[in-house]
Amino acid sequence: MSGDRPGVPADSTAVDGGYVPGYFQTRLAPNARRTKVWQHICAYLQRWISPDSDVLELGAGWCDFSNSVRARRVVAMDLDAAVSRAAAGHVTPVVGDSTDLRQFEDGSFDVVFASNLLEHLERTAASRLLSEARRVLRPGGRLLLLQPNFRLNPGRYFDDFTHVAIYTDVSIRDYLTAEGWTVTNVKARFLPLTLQSRAAGLTFLVPWYLRSPVRPLAGQMLVVAAR
Repeated sequence: MSGDRPGVPADSTAVDGGYVPGYFQTRLAPNARRTKVWQHICAYLQRWISPDSDVLELGAGWCDFSNSVRARRVVAMDLDAAVSRAAAGHVTPVVGDSTDLRQFEDGSFDVVFASNLLEHLERTAASRLLSEARRVLRPGGRLLLLQPNFRLNPGRYFDDFTHVAIYTDVSIRDYLTAEGWTVTNVKARFLPLTLQSRAAGLTFLVPWYLRSPVRPLAGQMLVVAAR
């Protein structure tokens, strides 16, 4: 049982397929290079995140985004208790279900961010997450999503055994619109599908990659939507 593994709460076995014990030791094993990569990614994302924003990261994992983003207040939420150990001193860690945000008041955040999360959730859970994200955002607040883009790399999409839903740059726009969001920006080719490669060590190239109109090996998309 998951509760027998140190650092994992007993009630964190699964939420609609969203959590699998041992996942952090396989697909999300610690990687020192990730911190440098995420510093560059966050620098790029700051155009949608004001330094005086209140930011909530869902499915925060090792807090790669939360620890690097510049904001007035950062809350990192994940089912795995690793989030508490990974959070930097200025980040508030919360162990809990990202589809249930009842502990947060209406309109308490300016930005909700999630990286590689929706594809792990069944549709009912994903819709619940999107509804809760809209509720906790202030008027004019933004939802930022990093997602694998199935259209770009279908052959490797299910190399991650916890993927249960498929999204493309077209379907994610339609889905968010149907859920009441206004999609303002979709970058179909944003990042490589995975950072688990030898090329990931070339972190100094990340800013160039993000500025380049040509992005080889791209497999992830960026989606920005307004409440």
